[in-house]
Amino acid sequence: MFEWLGENWWALWLTVFLAFAVVEMLTLDLFFIMLGGGALAGLIADFSGADFWLQIVIFCVVSLLMIVFVRPVALNHLRKGPAEQLSNIDRLIGQPALVIEAVSSTSGLVKIGGDVWSARSATGVLDAGATVQVTKIDGATAVVAPASDNSPR
Repeated sequence: MFEWLGENWWALWLTVFLAFAVVEMLTLDLFFIMLGGGALAGLIADFSGADFWLQIVIFCVVSLLMIVFVRPVALNHLRKGPAEQLSNIDRLIGQPALVIEAVSSTSGLVKIGGDVWSARSATGVLDAGATVQVTKIDGATAVVAPASDNSPR
């Protein structure tokens, strides 16, 4: 087995690349894929006839260059977009909601978009069928207040 590996270093580089690719899929940090690029460079060096020590040097240099120069550009590209763009639950604040089950200061249910949320009122009891506005999200609970138009949706 070791004789075969000594004659076929490409198999080692391919295995290292696949291992780094799997770890990258688990971490999504764009670090291990840069090391995988270095492993591919080692694979190409092996196919070019380079000695194993030179393959290791090429792996290290290419990996380092990719981490220093490619990774920051890739991370900036992934984070592209306005900083003030709302996402996830922040997007729900200010949205209208329909009261499904009377909302008090401690409990109730509202429908925001197509999702049913547990809710509590910031201003007293809100009857079922009323249209309210989400003022805050507290954990998994929407804090709601009466909307200017309380007609059912």
